[in-house]
Amino acid sequence: MDASVGASVDEFPDYPFVPRRIEIRPGIALSYLDEGPRDGEVVVMLHGNPSWSYYWRHLVVGLRDRYRCIVPDHVGMGLSDKPDDAQGASPRYDYTLRSRVDDVTTLLDALGITGPVTLAVHDWGGMIGIGWALRHLQQVRRLVILNTATFPLPPAKPMPRSLAFGRDSALGALAIRGFNAFSAIASHVGVARRMPPAVRRAYVAPYDSWANRIATLRFVQDIPLREGDPAWPLVEESGRHLHELADRPVFIGWGLRDFVFDRHCLATFTAALPHADVHAFEDADHYVLEDKHDVLVPMIRDFLEAHPL
Repeated sequence: MDASVGASVDEFPDYPFVPRRIEIRPGIALSYLDEGPRDGEVVVMLHGNPSWSYYWRHLVVGLRDRYRCIVPDHVGMGLSDKPDDAQGASPRYDYTLRSRVDDVTTLLDALGITGPVTLAVHDWGGMIGIGWALRHLQQVRRLVILNTATFPLPPAKPMPRSLAFGRDSALGALAIRGFNAFSAIASHVGVARRMPPAVRRAYVAPYDSWANRIATLRFVQDIPLREGDPAWPLVEESGRHLHELADRPVFIGWGLRDFVFDRHCLATFTAALPHADVHAFEDADHYVLEDKHDVLVPMIRDFLEAHPL
């Protein structure tokens, strides 16, 4: 049982793991999975908002016999602590992209992960992961990219109104924190194939109170749209340097029904990473691993085995 979530991991379907915890900052514990052989090739999987490590469960099960899978729940997400960010709060956490990148560095350093890694990213995990990768280019040997962005919005891509509502309005903020609107709606509209009720409950379970929904709102409010936004410098830098990863194996799996990370974002990736192994699905949405895990998990495993470290 995790102190920040009113449910046991045994209640989450297809999540046969024992999460670990680390004090990632003074008084703040981060939950993470560390599955597979200690001497296996390392795969770091980074989720986005409003999901958590549960999103990666099928891939972890499909890889952990051979690969060491490191899968954190970002602070405020999943089974990790959910501290306040108000001035004077103790402990206090700054819910920014830079904090997320620093947390990945702290976690991997604490685990002694100093050698080659495969980086798997989804949603905000892309910006977090590439932010980390830019400072650890020699470690990143393979990339698995699923419905994300690591760059400012392409010029032809407008900001979706629903995200702008949550990002910029008090009413949107109230809907996200007061009624769990972001997590609840995403579990419906983020898939092309309806989630079973128990799976949907697992996605939303960590966000069961006003206090526990702080990160789902702060992630939305941190979306960088222009110079001056806190996350802009790191995202702009990631976009400029993305092409530097084109010399290593890249797997892209994409749900084409995603209205946020859509064809514009996919095209930006394929332009920067022209040799990527791309698999796009007309019948999959944002949570592409939910819609297509039966296809993607063996594909990703084949990709890793075809490009050994």
